[in-house]
Amino acid sequence: MTIVMPRGDVEPVVLQEPNGSGYVLLAATVDDRPPVAPNSRRKRALLDEIRADVRALRQSPDVIEADLFDAVLVAPGMGRELLRRRAATVTPARFDVVVLVRTTDPQSAVALRAGSGYRQLVERMSATATRTYEIAARNVRRIADVDHGRPSVFLFNFFYADDPARLVPVWHYTARWFVDHTALPDSTVLEPMAGEPTDYGIINHASWPNFRTFLPHLALRPSFRRFVLATFAANNVAAQPILYRRVPI
Repeated sequence: MTIVMPRGDVEPVVLQEPNGSGYVLLAATVDDRPPVAPNSRRKRALLDEIRADVRALRQSPDVIEADLFDAVLVAPGMGRELLRRRAATVTPARFDVVVLVRTTDPQSAVALRAGSGYRQLVERMSATATRTYEIAARNVRRIADVDHGRPSVFLFNFFYADDPARLVPVWHYTARWFVDHTALPDSTVLEPMAGEPTDYGIINHASWPNFRTFLPHLALRPSFRRFVLATFAANNVAAQPILYRRVPI
C-alpha cells in the first residue's frame, strides 16, 4: 500500500474480529438519475412490491436479518478516471435500491440464493431495473456490526482496484479519519466469496445517525481530500459511496 500522508502517532482504528456471518447483497439501478430527485412511480411501485419478498426472507431459519435500502445521495468518492479506463470490464456503481441479507454463515448465504423466495425477489427487481448486481459475501473486517434497528443514514461504498489486495489495507488505513472526524459508529467490510463477481473487490457497509454527523466534514475538511481521497488515488482505488435510507418492511 502506498502511504501519502503518514499519520504519525495516530493509532489505526481498533477492529473487532470478523463476525463469521454470510451476506447476500442484491443491488439494482432503477431510476438512472441522481437519487436526490424524487423516486419515479415505477420505483415506488417496485419498493412496495419487494417489501413482502424481503419480509418473507426474514422467516428463513438461517437468516439473521434482511433489509431494504433506497438511495438518497451519492457522497464524494474517488476514481472516475480509473473506472473510465476500465469501462470495458467494470461498470460504475449507480445502485439506487439494495437488499442486504445476513445469514448465520457464508454457506447459508450461498444456499439462500438458490431458494424460490430469493429467486422471486431477483425476478421482480430484474423486470424493473436497468441493471442488477448480486453477490454472496463474507465479513472480512469490521469496526462493529451495522445497527439496522435505528433511524440512520446508511452507506454502501463499492470499492474497485486493479490490485484487489490493496483494498482492505487502504480501507483500514483511512478508517481512522472517519472515526476521528465523523464519529463513525460502525462499519462492516464485505468481500465477495470465491467464484462471485468481482466488479467491486470489497463493499463497505456503515451508518451514521444523520447527515450532520459526517457530510459537512466530507465537504469542508481539507484533510478529507489530502488524506482519504489522496490515499485512494495513490493506490489506484475507486471508491463509489452511495447513501441510503432503510425502507420499513
